[in-house]
Amino acid sequence: MTEKQTVQKDRPWLFRTYSGHSSAVETNKLFRTNLGRGQTGLSVAFDLPTQTGYDSDHVLSRGEVGKVGVPISHLGDMETLFKDIPLEKMNTSMTINAPAAWQLALYIAAAERQGAKRSDLAGTTQNDIIKEYLSRGTYIFPPEPSLKLITDIAAFTYREIPKWNPMNVCSYHLQEAGATPEQELAFALATGIAVLDSVKASGQVPDEDFPKVVGRISFFVNAGIRFVTEICKMRAFTELWDEICRERYGVEEEKYRRFRYGVQVNSLGLTEQQPENNVYRILLEMLAVTLSKNARARAVQLPAWNEALGLPRPWDQQWSLRLQQIMAYETDLLEYGDLFDGSGEVTRKVEELKAGARDELARIDEMGGSIPAVETGYMKQKLVESNATRLAAIEAGEQIVVGVNKFSEGEDSPLTAGDGSILTVDPAAEAEQIERLKAWREQRDNAKVEVALEELKSAAREGRNIMEPSIAAAHAGVTTGEWGTALREVFGEYRAPTGVGGASSAAHGDQLADVRTRVDAISSKMGRRVKMLVGKPGLDGHSNGAEQIAVRARDAGMEVVYEGIRLTPAQIVNAALEEGVHVIGLSILSGSHIPLVTEVLERMKEADINDIPLVVGGIIPPEDEAVLLKAGVSRIYTPKDYEINMIMADIVGLIEQNEAA
Repeated sequence: MTEKQTVQKDRPWLFRTYSGHSSAVETNKLFRTNLGRGQTGLSVAFDLPTQTGYDSDHVLSRGEVGKVGVPISHLGDMETLFKDIPLEKMNTSMTINAPAAWQLALYIAAAERQGAKRSDLAGTTQNDIIKEYLSRGTYIFPPEPSLKLITDIAAFTYREIPKWNPMNVCSYHLQEAGATPEQELAFALATGIAVLDSVKASGQVPDEDFPKVVGRISFFVNAGIRFVTEICKMRAFTELWDEICRERYGVEEEKYRRFRYGVQVNSLGLTEQQPENNVYRILLEMLAVTLSKNARARAVQLPAWNEALGLPRPWDQQWSLRLQQIMAYETDLLEYGDLFDGSGEVTRKVEELKAGARDELARIDEMGGSIPAVETGYMKQKLVESNATRLAAIEAGEQIVVGVNKFSEGEDSPLTAGDGSILTVDPAAEAEQIERLKAWREQRDNAKVEVALEELKSAAREGRNIMEPSIAAAHAGVTTGEWGTALREVFGEYRAPTGVGGASSAAHGDQLADVRTRVDAISSKMGRRVKMLVGKPGLDGHSNGAEQIAVRARDAGMEVVYEGIRLTPAQIVNAALEEGVHVIGLSILSGSHIPLVTEVLERMKEADINDIPLVVGGIIPPEDEAVLLKAGVSRIYTPKDYEINMIMADIVGLIEQNEAA
């Protein structure tokens, strides 16, 4: 075949960047800039108050507004977010879970205000609450009512918004929490099964239409650095999902059995040390989800090279977008069929992964499915154990991370030199958002709001589909916090198992043995066991680091107080006082470290326990480290401090110094 006879190229995947910060106005500017640079779909990052169903002025929202995403408190915010962006022409992905019904309702209401038809809307709500209990932590309600909300969205969208994906089963955060490829496959597929079983049992979808609902379930995956394994994992996903759709649900049409997925490549593997190396990591991880045509991603969003340092700037996001465009438009990748069909090595690995995933799926099925496996803590415990094994391998040098535990000597990166190498959110953004929220409440018709909220609660109590009452509430001017409060009244709240108590320990070598000896000695001297409180103030649900510190502190012989995520500074200080702890460790990855840590320090002083050492871990820029140390923090640990045994030794040293003083 001559060059001129080359087969027609496949259409490229959707190009996305995960975007949102500060305010709807600023994020709208970013959206329009990225679309102008060739991005073909939007991926909305919401801030933590929005993700957890709180308004920006709630006590738990302090310090979190606009930090990891855009605050969307009401219809006015949603309209501002998409100003001058015609929603009937856009494909929008929204990373929202517990309040997915609400944010979808706001999106529909905003589109209707633009004059768009519901049937013209296209996009995705992530809406995977099960992985929130296991890894990300932005759950609100207990598992059963949460599954009902997902079911309502699926039943509503297949009728009203047929081009909408009501759920994006998200294995991305499972890998970030330590999942092996087999666990990632099994836990994600088990989640898809739980949702489809719930939709079928609800009676909201006629049997003849059920394949259409199956065909709208999509997935959102993670691609790690072991890119051959990741290629095989994606092929295993496609084959297992096809098998489940055929055998469990009797779906005959091939198009409804397709494994449709988007991807963000692994942010966990990005390093603070030698961050320029992250560009190569991102490229290799992208290859894992684009090289195999039969298992190619439908949408790709790439992190920026500097996300281990803080929020990326628009230029950093542009750099990641250009990587996608070069792959799609300059290379010949899209001109060929599948490159791996017939490969013995790939087939062998795919079958191995499928066998492991089937075994895990069988265990979950024996428990009664995903919901019981969450409620008993089984799935969470397995992730904590897998993550402990991964971290122990990195510490021991068995798993090499270039620039971290090998080849760590090198030149300073010129890319991080000087001010402005990352994006920082103006502290004034929170106060401005709160003022806008107050103004919104003052100008709306509160009588209509009350009627809408009563109808919402009635629908929830009676088991009716929640979507139409939510859309009506959006048009009436109800806020995110009011929607969340109304459904909390009906469904209650939930605290998921931490997985720490039952997690088995990995081997930690002689260094931890030395730490244990020191812990035993100081415990004997004090007449009681050394006690550490591990706390997560604010709304940050990324608990992986806190869990591993808690497990390792326990392995070092300390008594550990860890109550999970989403605590106020007041609750943390009260627990420290009541438990009589010897050290407090705070984990914050949302960028809200200065206001939250400062408040903890102030409350410790008021409670007269400011002699207890306070240590902090998170993604904390050097200038913020200086502020926190000056305020009274004893130690700060960032991603560069990957050796947890050394952190334990350092913390024990602080306790020894404090007791000797």
